[in-house]
Amino acid sequence: MTQEVRSGSNERLYVKKFGGTSVGSIERIEVIAEQIAKAQLSGEHQVLVLSAMAGETNRLFALAGQIDPDASAREMDMLVSTGEQVSIALMAMALAKRGVKAKSLNAAQVQIHTNSQFGRASIERVDVQYLLELLAQGIIPIVAGFQGRDQFGEVTTLGRGGSDTTAVALAAALKAQECQIFTDVAGVYTTDPNIEPSAQKLDAISFEEMLEMARLGAKVLHPDSVSYAERFRVPLRVLSSFEPGSGTLIRFDACEDKSNQVAGIACSKGQAMLSLSRTDDSPDPFAAVFSLLAENGVEVDLVTKAGTDDSVSFTLDASRLPWALKALDEPELGTSFGPLVFEKALAKVSVIGAGVHRRAEATAKVFDILGNEGIHVKLMATSEIKLSVVIDESDLHRAVRVLHHAFELNKV
Repeated sequence: MTQEVRSGSNERLYVKKFGGTSVGSIERIEVIAEQIAKAQLSGEHQVLVLSAMAGETNRLFALAGQIDPDASAREMDMLVSTGEQVSIALMAMALAKRGVKAKSLNAAQVQIHTNSQFGRASIERVDVQYLLELLAQGIIPIVAGFQGRDQFGEVTTLGRGGSDTTAVALAAALKAQECQIFTDVAGVYTTDPNIEPSAQKLDAISFEEMLEMARLGAKVLHPDSVSYAERFRVPLRVLSSFEPGSGTLIRFDACEDKSNQVAGIACSKGQAMLSLSRTDDSPDPFAAVFSLLAENGVEVDLVTKAGTDDSVSFTLDASRLPWALKALDEPELGTSFGPLVFEKALAKVSVIGAGVHRRAEATAKVFDILGNEGIHVKLMATSEIKLSVVIDESDLHRAVRVLHHAFELNKV
């Protein structure tokens, strides 16, 4: 993604994104408008990015499903992008009522340029001249998140959670002091507080760790937005729109002094695991497998090989398992593989922290703790800052709790 920016940094400029629950009702919109008005009086310059009101995008998808479950991606983008335009217009009205100059803007007006991949578009360029003109006039731009325009003028959407990415892209282009993501939680926690009540809010976390937390199950930030922020060095802060607080700052140097510590535990359910073994001596036959999956839109996560690369196992979202099985039932794979073996109703639990993969004792500790609980590990994978295990979904909550306490994350 290229950016058109001014040189220097806008020290008092904040891009603030509010999620669906934060603007989920007229009452909530009024509360947020009051917060924005007070921030303006304190001297802050603000650009707002809003999601659709809570439940609205799901409602629009459901409407489309009643007409045609297989509707074109182009028409789906035209439909579901309308939710954000409702919330931004209502917010502009709420601010105007308070004597604050504001203007609601869709992606075409802002000029958020994307590629043409409907339903999962990527931002390629953001033009900020109009936004700068509005800010210079004391007008708060209120931008529709989640949407863009391609080179042909078509409406595109960035995929679920895309409003986070919109906010980061604008913050990068404007060189804002921070991109602040307001949600219904007080910040980033060591694990899901709904699973483990002793989970602690982190004051800061590194981009690398946050990206793994988001990618592996933490719902507080969309992974794409974290990647964009790291790429363009945009400081991110997660805050609650329901209560005051400093939230969690995602930054570049957050964990320099704790390279061997565990930052948190992420988890996700609804996983499936697929395994297959080779039956001949074809050179790297698994490459064809992963190519077929990618061509059919099946994203593969944890991958492990066994023996002398004679078998492979990998995880994927359980909802995509039928697509994966269909994709791999292709003549072009020939007789290179034995029968496909798969399991459903699985969960993924990941211990995340800088340098965790270099600590043999951490791996042993995870296996010992889970083993003592009678929790069977079906697959394990490591990377630079994570150790992930696949277990039965029924064991998910118990695994998160015992690991959280074992790594003393309740004392962070």
